[in-house]
Amino acid sequence: MSQAPEVSGGPVVTPMRVVIAVCLIAPFVAMLWVGSYAKTDPAFIGIPFFYWYQMAWVLISTVLTMIAYKLWQRDQRARSAAKGGASQ
Repeated sequence: MSQAPEVSGGPVVTPMRVVIAVCLIAPFVAMLWVGSYAKTDPAFIGIPFFYWYQMAWVLISTVLTMIAYKLWQRDQRARSAAKGGASQ
């Protein structure tokens, strides 16, 4: 019997890509789960929890997106080097 040809070029799930996905999905989950932050206490410098929690996630989302971007660049460079291509 003949062997089937090996298919390459399809999507590959690696631990780094899983971390990237978690970094990008976490802010959505945190903001869509309204029941977790729909309250007024604890207040922070007079601002109800509902508001400062959302503002904190703006900063957290920025950091997580930057991390995901840097990891994606590293992943693409590694894939390019593994294929023998030149990095950008």
